[in-house]
Parts: sequence; structure tokens; C-alpha cells
Amino acid sequence: MSLPVHRRQVLSATAALMGASLLPAAAQNTEWPTKPLRLIVPFPAGGTSDMLGRTAAAELSKSLGQPVTVDNIPGAGGATGCSVAAKAPADGYTLVLSGIGSNAIAHALTPPPAYEEERDFIHISQINAGANVLIVPASAPIKTLGEMIDFSKKNPGKLSYAQVNASSGHLAMELLRQTLTTCVGGTATANCSAPSITGMPFAGGGPALSAVLDNKVSMMFTNLDAALPHLRSGKLRALAITSLFRSPLLPDVPSVSESGYPGFMAVSWAGVSVPAGTPANIVTRLEKDMMRIFKNTPAGQQLEAVGFMVMASRSADYKAFILSEARRWGRVVRAAGIKNS
Repeated sequence: MSLPVHRRQVLSATAALMGASLLPAAAQNTEWPTKPLRLIVPFPAGGTSDMLGRTAAAELSKSLGQPVTVDNIPGAGGATGCSVAAKAPADGYTLVLSGIGSNAIAHALTPPPAYEEERDFIHISQINAGANVLIVPASAPIKTLGEMIDFSKKNPGKLSYAQVNASSGHLAMELLRQTLTTCVGGTATANCSAPSITGMPFAGGGPALSAVLDNKVSMMFTNLDAALPHLRSGKLRALAITSLFRSPLLPDVPSVSESGYPGFMAVSWAGVSVPAGTPANIVTRLEKDMMRIFKNTPAGQQLEAVGFMVMASRSADYKAFILSEARRWGRVVRAAGIKNS
């Protein structure tokens, strides 16, 4: 006995809906993205983070077929913008440029940020790791890291450094202090003491770098990409670099590690993350696109040409890296007693 036509239609529609509900998320979200996306860069326009964010946004725009607009939300060393991103809808249309300050160092500061890495974010892919470089004005008599350390110990308080609170450059200097203070076996002695250098606070990397260029402070650790044009023009001199090995862009500049402090490393890094709860198929798509965009590509080569080491990592690797960096820099922050400015 056949069913009435209208009942067959209802049953057919119900079956179709039930079948659709059993499809994997990837099959249900094949239309994404259907509108423009935004990438929150939690720092002001014009700096290293902004440059990385705009590079990622431009390349993702091409890959996704939708505009990706950069939204600069600075404040609290990147924590303000990351807080906004953590509270954004988890629909794949809000991305954030994560990095060492906002997603590792910030968690050891007092008070800590309102967000937590594992609870509030899915970390998609690391973009880069960039060495810091210890720079002095070209007119400075100090030529090497060893000379700087010796001079500071014999002339307490005569040297100063530009300090952007809780930045990777600030932490590099604190790590150097702690490395010099701690001898083999973890004990301090009279022969193993930190250099006597006075920190001069600055609101950002740009003003700090200008102060070194104007010979108003003795030195600073800063990102290689920011210092490179001034090193090439002869306005600055590099004493050491904080990657484990020398940079091919500065082959004559030794690393801190090879200058007598094996294993010393302090690099800045950034990547792309999304709010927790973003659908898995979108996360997978972004992960694949990020790796394809930056791994052995013109975009990646452009970043390497100005001093970055391009990573293009997988999501699971980036998450593990961030958590390990948070633990590592947390120890340095607590030992130095660094607080939120």
C-alpha cells in the first residue's frame, strides 16, 4: 500500500535533514568564507608585529578569496587585542596575530591577562622566529659583548639600555643578567655577576631605537629586522645576536651563545590564532593555507630577507611551542620581578 504523496514528501525531507546532520563539519561549512575576515594585530601600526600581520593578511586574502582586514588594537603589551580576540565569535571570521609578548610573557606578569592559551585560543601556525640583536651607537667605544660586560662591571651605572617593559628585548637583557649571575651548578659567586646597566623605560620599540640612534642611551636588544637598515647604513654597531647561531644577514656578528654563554637564545616570534571553538574544518583550512603561504614561497623569502626565520608550523606544534615558551619566560619574569607597567 503506497503512502500519500504529501506524506512521502515529508518523510523524504526529514530523511534529508537527518542525513545532513550526520555529515562531518567540513561538509556542512564548505561555503566558508563568505564575507571579509579581520586579523587583530595587538600592537600599533608601523612596527614589526604590524608588518607581519599585514603580510599574513595580504597572503590569506589571496588564498581565501575574501579580504582580510588588519585591525590594530594596541595596549598592555598585546594583551588588550588578544582579550578582544578571545571574546570574538568563534566563526572563523576573527583571527589574531599571537606572539611572544601577549601569549607567553604576559602570563607571568602581575596581574595576568584575562585569557588563557588552552582555554581561549586555537593556535593555527607560527609564522616566524626572529633574533634580537644587541646594538650600540656606531660611535661607542665598545666593540664586543665581552667588552660591554667588562666595562659595565668596572664602571657601575655608566651604561644604560633602552627598555620596553616585558618586550622580547627586555627579557633578552634580563636573561643575559641571569645567565651572567648564575655559575655552573646554579650558584652565584663574586666572579660571576650581572653587568651593571641601568634600564631606561620607553613606551615602544620605535622611540627606544631612536634613543640609541641619538646616543641618549648606551644600547638595547631589539628585533633584527628593526636594526638591520641602521646596521647597514653604519649608524649602529651590533655586539651580539640572540639566536643560537649567526645570522646570514650579519655573518660577522657572533651569537651570545658562541661568545661564551652556550645555549643562550632569546628570539621573538609570532603566528596566527583563532578563538577557541572555531570549527575544526576552518582550523584545518587555515593551517594548510598558512603552511602553503609561507613555506619556501616568495612571501616567506621576503620575510627572511629582512631578518626573520620563517617557521610555517602545524597547529599542534605551534600550541606546544607557545606553552613551552610561556613556561620558559615565566621563570625569567619571576626571577627578575618584572611587573605590568
